[in-house]
Amino acid sequence: MSLFSGIRISASALTAERLRMDVIANNIANANTTRTAAGAAFQRERVVFRPIANQGPTASGGGVAVAAVVADPRPGTTVYDPTHPDADAQGDVTYPNVDIATEMVDMMSATRAYEANVVALNAAKTMATKALEILQG
Repeated sequence: MSLFSGIRISASALTAERLRMDVIANNIANANTTRTAAGAAFQRERVVFRPIANQGPTASGGGVAVAAVVADPRPGTTVYDPTHPDADAQGDVTYPNVDIATEMVDMMSATRAYEANVVALNAAKTMATKALEILQG
């Protein structure tokens, strides 16, 4: 494992967690969107991560990357409201399958993971700086 592997791994995780937070924020923003460009209610999205394989004889892991952003297949809630502009012929309105409590828990988890990777990145940076100081002295 090279000196900069920790920095590269933490940087990949920071990028992935940032996208995860963006997707969660989009879910929260569209929690009441009953009509999208496709015509249906908004579908909650989630981020799928995949490991980055490290090449070489000491392959110990190379970080994480976003494999895909996928729609949650669970159905949305249906509410009877015949006065709503998006009501169907029976007067039912389909709302998105976004649960604000779940999104907030996911946001806190992503935030904590982001913070942990910032700490790991700073630790790796400090070690690299100390190694350079040793080489100079």
